[in-house]
Amino acid sequence: MAGKVVDKLDPLTEQYAGLFKTGLRTPVMRKPSDYGMDFEETWFPSMDGVPLEAWFIPAASDKLLIINHPMTCNRYGFPGHLPEYKAYFGGFEVNFLPELKALHDSGYNILTYDLRNCGRSGEGNGGISGLGLLECRDVVGSVRYAREHPVMGKMRTSLFSRCMGGNSTIIAMAKWPDEFRHIEALALLNVVSGPTFIERGAENLGLDPAAAAKRLDERCRETTGFSVFDFRPQDYGHGVTIPTFVAQLRRDFLIHGEKDGQEIFDSLAASTKELLWIDQSNQRFYAYNHFGQHPEQLIGWFDKHMV
Repeated sequence: MAGKVVDKLDPLTEQYAGLFKTGLRTPVMRKPSDYGMDFEETWFPSMDGVPLEAWFIPAASDKLLIINHPMTCNRYGFPGHLPEYKAYFGGFEVNFLPELKALHDSGYNILTYDLRNCGRSGEGNGGISGLGLLECRDVVGSVRYAREHPVMGKMRTSLFSRCMGGNSTIIAMAKWPDEFRHIEALALLNVVSGPTFIERGAENLGLDPAAAAKRLDERCRETTGFSVFDFRPQDYGHGVTIPTFVAQLRRDFLIHGEKDGQEIFDSLAASTKELLWIDQSNQRFYAYNHFGQHPEQLIGWFDKHMV
């Protein structure tokens, strides 16, 4: 019986261990000009020197948003409509460009970039994904680049970070608070802790979630040296002190969305914070298209805190 349980769990364990090890590099298939926005291709170094590729989308204002993305995505989105990616996360495209267009048309300059080992950015740490523990250095790199830029450096600045990018931002703010003293507001989408993926997956298979998390932890240590229990943004939430808007998919079939999202939200030290539950779907990647279809609350948050 024990052997059968292990056999049943191992494919799921290996799937997550493999994804957590190297992520999934996907192509940047669309660009801002496809949506009528002028833009500049640019690049800058991460805090530790990894070259990061980016777009700067100018607008007629002094307000700047620095934006990053989830694992397996890039600054454009995720090409889940292509045959080689259809097996991942629902088999549909995530396209951030309508969201960027809405923010731009509301008067926001945008700097959006590919995290390390994603899109067109450079490889770092041998291609290992840190689920935020390494990518936090990219967040610092983006903030430094904008602050030192002759144009962007004169702008008031806020951050919009999604999933792994959100984890990275929370961790960076806790590790290097001085880098973020000038940041006015933050929005986070679908931030997540590492263990919840395997715990929910084990429950769906009728297995013990604690035993599954332990097994995934063993495999992550074997493949990357990281513990899956290191990937917990709620352990770094004390560093987030600026006004913060959090949006989470409530009925996420991949994780315990409501429990995990609430824990992360509660951990944030910000005295001004707001939590939006996205209820229209149970597919995790649906949430990444949400603000492209319904941008009002996201825009409203930045309008309120960047007056």
